[in-house]
Amino acid sequence: MSPKVLVTGASGLLGRAIMRIFKEAGWETVGLAYSRVGPGLVKCDLTKPEEVKSLVEKEKPEFIVHAAAERAPDAVENRYDEVCKLNVNASGQLAALAKSVGARIIYVSTDYVFDGTSPPYKATDPTNPLNKYGITKLEGEKAVVAANPRACILRIPLLYGKVETIDESAVTCLLKLVKSSEEKYVSHYERRYPCLVDDIARILRDLVLQLIKDDSITGIFQWSGKQRLTKYDMAMAMAHAFSLKHNIKPDPNSVPGAQRPFDAELDRSRLENLGISHHMDFETAIKECLSEWV
Repeated sequence: MSPKVLVTGASGLLGRAIMRIFKEAGWETVGLAYSRVGPGLVKCDLTKPEEVKSLVEKEKPEFIVHAAAERAPDAVENRYDEVCKLNVNASGQLAALAKSVGARIIYVSTDYVFDGTSPPYKATDPTNPLNKYGITKLEGEKAVVAANPRACILRIPLLYGKVETIDESAVTCLLKLVKSSEEKYVSHYERRYPCLVDDIARILRDLVLQLIKDDSITGIFQWSGKQRLTKYDMAMAMAHAFSLKHNIKPDPNSVPGAQRPFDAELDRSRLENLGISHHMDFETAIKECLSEWV
């Protein structure tokens, strides 16, 4: 079966990977975007209910992958009420629309729903977000399930991939520090489990295939990268991958700005029990992602 899939946030870092992987699978894939509408994408403001309703009812997808969100924690701290319209309200509405047209929806969430004090976290463990971004994503989860109990949620960690600008990912932007001749301190505190967006896109593809085989599957799924790295570790991996001389020093303090969980490793077992697993080694993947920027 080649399903028809609607992807929100299709111009973003993760969305671009989803579009590519799904199209490579031969699926009819409709990508929605708003601020960066490129060729082949449909412009849609997800915070305008009538606009979204009209589009979903016109396209009648069999699956919706909802990847659109404001993901920058510091931006959410400053624009919380505005961000809630996208991360929470629009998510609930999209889930209700999926139900009305008979589509399955997968809502992309985050490891920031946890406080990072008791890893690894099972999907059933109590949530306790430390910052407003985590709160909006958790409230988005609740809104999606309330509107559509058959929805699936995929919680994922820090992402990186082939970027359009070096600052597009909180991982790839570290390259600027590595290349600087000045002494730079990079946080060697919070433990992260970064994922290549292509791996997440393949996990979403495989999850859709599982839903096609077994329509009774619902609930929360989680994926973490298989390597535990601080931002300093990531910077060092970049330096090693490209044999770059650097002046990076480890900073024992947390990342400045909105509070981040110390270690929010996600338990992957529910996906792995379905035979779903994709992970590329960080140094190998980051070299592919950043080769044109070095």
